[in-house]
Amino acid sequence: MSHRGTALIVGVGPGLGMSMARRFGREGFRVALVSRSDARHATYLADLTARGIDATTHVADVTDRSRLGAVLGDIGRDGPIGMVYYGPGPTQQPVPITDIDSATAQSAFEWVWPAVDVVSEVLPGMLERGEGALLFAGGLSSVRPMPMLGHLALAAAALRNYALTLNAALSERNLYAGTLTIGGLVERGDIHAMVTADPERFGSPEGHTLDPDDLAETAWNMYRTRDRAEEIFDALGG
Repeated sequence: MSHRGTALIVGVGPGLGMSMARRFGREGFRVALVSRSDARHATYLADLTARGIDATTHVADVTDRSRLGAVLGDIGRDGPIGMVYYGPGPTQQPVPITDIDSATAQSAFEWVWPAVDVVSEVLPGMLERGEGALLFAGGLSSVRPMPMLGHLALAAAALRNYALTLNAALSERNLYAGTLTIGGLVERGDIHAMVTADPERFGSPEGHTLDPDDLAETAWNMYRTRDRAEEIFDALGG
């Protein structure tokens, strides 16, 4: 059993999710990976095992509350969850902000509610132990108007505010929450792969990419120092 407990990586993918798993695993965390499909789990486990990192994989769609709760319960029974990284991105296509009604706006928050569900499952244990950290990945539209993201910008802003407000509430209880506000294509991630595969459609990503290992290193430093609740990564300019 890791002396640091489990680093729970929710919404793991080949980009930032795996970089987070490697970085925190290197620091002595046991790693639990959660994604909605097991298609890549064998590859992920082989990667982490080769690095000497104890890891398990779990399947859950974060929008399925009962399944998500069951999986988090299983992970928690294997040992205390010491860190959570919540990284799923929205799966909806943006609806222009000028075209939305309240129902459309509300639909964007399907990306946010699972983050709250994850916290509600793991936070009581962290509070009881008096230690733990919660990290979230969000988008640059939470701090800068980006009309091309339409209604999804509303959810990005809400997730950012949730993380910052959690940190303010938890900071005097030896717990931490923080957010990585990301503007750019995360290398090795699925969106990066899609864009680079079709430059005629999406244009060149040159100068607009972010190395997930660098982001994970920053996340580790945020976790370690707890001197700021947000780090903004902007490869888009503006």
